[in-house]
Parts: sequence; C-alpha cells; structure tokens
Amino acid sequence: MPRLVISTVGTSLLTNQIDDDCDSYWNEQLQKYANLTHDELNQSHPELANKIAELQESAEQVLATGNTSEIREASAELNGIYGLYEEDLSQGQEDIHWLITTDTEQGRTTAEIVKSFLVDQGIINTNIYPEPGSGLSTANTHKFSKGIAQLIPWIQQITEGYKKQTKICFNLVGGFKAIQGYMNTIGMFYAHEIIYVFEGSNKLIKIPRLPIEIKKSEVDPYKVPLAMMDRGELLTSWQETKKVPLDWVLVVESEMTLSTWGQLIWDQCKEHFLSQDKPLKFPKIEYKDSFLDDYKSKPSDQKVSLQENLARAALLLNNHTDGISAMKQDGIFRLRRYQGKHKDIDHFDLPEARRVSCLAKEGQLYLRHYGEHDYVNDNP
Repeated sequence: MPRLVISTVGTSLLTNQIDDDCDSYWNEQLQKYANLTHDELNQSHPELANKIAELQESAEQVLATGNTSEIREASAELNGIYGLYEEDLSQGQEDIHWLITTDTEQGRTTAEIVKSFLVDQGIINTNIYPEPGSGLSTANTHKFSKGIAQLIPWIQQITEGYKKQTKICFNLVGGFKAIQGYMNTIGMFYAHEIIYVFEGSNKLIKIPRLPIEIKKSEVDPYKVPLAMMDRGELLTSWQETKKVPLDWVLVVESEMTLSTWGQLIWDQCKEHFLSQDKPLKFPKIEYKDSFLDDYKSKPSDQKVSLQENLARAALLLNNHTDGISAMKQDGIFRLRRYQGKHKDIDHFDLPEARRVSCLAKEGQLYLRHYGEHDYVNDNP
C-alpha cells in the first residue's frame, strides 16, 4: 500500500553545518532571527542571509556526498524518512510526501533542500506546505495560532482523499517543538501511524492511531456557533458565543473564531451535525415547510454543503447592522428580487448552480425552496 507521508521540518539541517566551538555567534543569530521571512531577513540582516546561503550549500554537499549515516545525522527529517524505509529510499518512490515548514527563510530553505534531495532519490511527488506568504511561524501566539488554524483543515482535506487506499504517516522527527506538539495530537485523528526516532539513535518508534472519538453529545449544545465560526468570525456580543468553551475559541477584540482545538473538534463531527433530517436553527433564518421538504430529499453531501452556506449567511445577517444589505452585496449570494410574476419573492445563489428562494424582511430570511437553478426559478 502506498503512503502519504507528512513530515514536520525544522532547521537542524542548517544548524548542523555550524561548528559550535568556532561559530557560536552564528548559532545565536540563527536562533534569534529564526522567524524572519526571506524579505525581512534580506532587508534587516543581509549578513545572516548570506550565512544561511553558505549553510545551504554546505548541507547540500553533505547530502550529495555523504553516506546514509552521515545524512541521517545531518537532517532530523531525513533521519525519520530513512527509518521509515529501512534505509532504502527506493521503497518510497510511489509515495506522496508533504513537508510542513514555517513561512520563514530558515524553514523554507531547509524544506527546499530536503525536497530536492528526495526528488533526486526518486521520490518525485514531494511538496512543501504552506505556500509563501501564509505567515505560519512561532514568532508569537497570534501568528502561530492563525497558522495552525489553517493547517488543520488542509490536513483534513488532503488526508480525506487518500485515507481509503493509502497509509497515512506523520513523521515528527524534525520540526519546531510547538508544531510537533500540535501535529502529534492532529495525527491521532488523521494518521494511521506517527513516527519518531529515539534520541541519539536511528531506532524508529511507531505510534499507531489511538481509538479517539469526539463525544458528539458534548458538542451538540454549541453546534450552531461552531458551524458559523467555521465559516468566519462571529461578534462576541452575540450571547450564544459566550456559551462555547473557552478552549474552543480564539477571541481577537470584538470577534471570535475557532481555536486550533475548536477547529479540530468541529472537523471531526460537523458532517454528523450538518447532515441530519432537520437543518440547524441559525439566527435570523427561518424555514418554511416547503424548504424543509426540499432539504430532506437531498443526499447528505448536499445537506452539509447547504448548511455550510447557511452558516455563512447567518454570519452576514448577525454581524451587520443591515444584514439584508450585506447579503445583497455579497459576491456569492447576491440576494435579489425576482422579476415578473414572482416580484414579491427574493432569492440568492449558492455554488454548483443551486439557489434558494426566500422572503427577506425585517432583517431575517424566510427560506421557501432550495435546489437546482431551474427548479427554484420555476417554483420559488
């Protein structure tokens, strides 16, 4: 069975090129400015940028000419990968590799070196996450939390496509400790196994997935605000937000969104809550019997997609003084009146050529029908 291997990447491949006895200054500089991006580093510390380029060249030379033992010693990430393949990288040529790094000069440089090496060894399908500009770093809590919040749905999405026919492995030998800690927990939900290497040796440790399950009964009381925060920020002034457990949310001034743990919890159970026979009771949205009949007849995936869009509509209605105008101005929904014989009825668009007819009045939406474009137009 092929593998999807997700590896956390740190900077050991660079720092291992420094002689600690002679170059302690550069070790200190690398640690001090570890969270600077390429542009920030070149603008404020060009001498360190030049040093990183030297270390990159040295690391590439070690990987190109070193034996297996020297390569494993040079790179924590490759140490784990070599252990996974029992020191025969040809075993991994059909596998998919993702390297998780920080959006920093040191992180991306290290990841690029590891990627080039793996590609040269025949592991062609090797990729780097995230894209430049994501901001993922350990510089401060805000940047780190924001980056991890983006990482979780990405992992969910990428593992979803592989989990049935591919073994998913998290290689957490390398990487920053903060990211490793989160990835270890995330791996308990999405990986088939997590691998480490014993400190000071090349012996591999494999930790299988534990039988962890979110208790849906404990999530149920908060399902509406969680569904809405999954689509964007909620105003903290809404009373329902105050009921959500503090560990599940991230509050920035007057807005609240899902924390890393809140996102992880919701991702595990949202399909259950959004595919029930009745839609959630979102604020400022009411359902006519005709809408409920349309909803009940749809398959689970359409119910989930519809409710995710209704959650975003509820955000607009709830977060704006004039939520109806916000729905009209939204580039996707484009809430508007029908022309002609149905001129007293409103409607808004959804992805995949679907539509909802409704009545918009006094800041609320009264939903009438849902379905494909022609069905709703003919029967609003």
